[in-house]
Amino acid sequence: MEFDRSLGVGAKGGHGPIKYFVEEYTPGKSIKFRFTGPKGFDGFHGYEIVSGPNQPVVLRHTLKMNTYGPAIWSWPLIYRPMHDALMEDSLGTAQVSLGLTPKIQAWSLWVKILRWVISGGKSHTYKRNLGARQR
Repeated sequence: MEFDRSLGVGAKGGHGPIKYFVEEYTPGKSIKFRFTGPKGFDGFHGYEIVSGPNQPVVLRHTLKMNTYGPAIWSWPLIYRPMHDALMEDSLGTAQVSLGLTPKIQAWSLWVKILRWVISGGKSHTYKRNLGARQR
């Protein structure tokens, strides 16, 4: 993720073709990103810390989006598998930052193929950024 300024409400950014801006931000509690691209993505995604007295802390990711136009096909075939793999990795990174050992979900063959295509067919091995744990 890259942003045009420090993380805060109104910061614009994204990763690859996915574009959004920070719609809501409460440091240490929650963040909500509103999609602005690609065309056909109408919605948001975000993280929030959910917990109560004497309950474990839960980091919840929420995605609420409607698709239209080309995204009706590109979301389920391309973007969703990549999104799900990235979310698993991001939650694993959060666990590592807390000194926990995450259960790492292997990327599906389809995600590996998509990553290969996006990289322009480079045959190097992809490494996940999960702190000290990489594969």
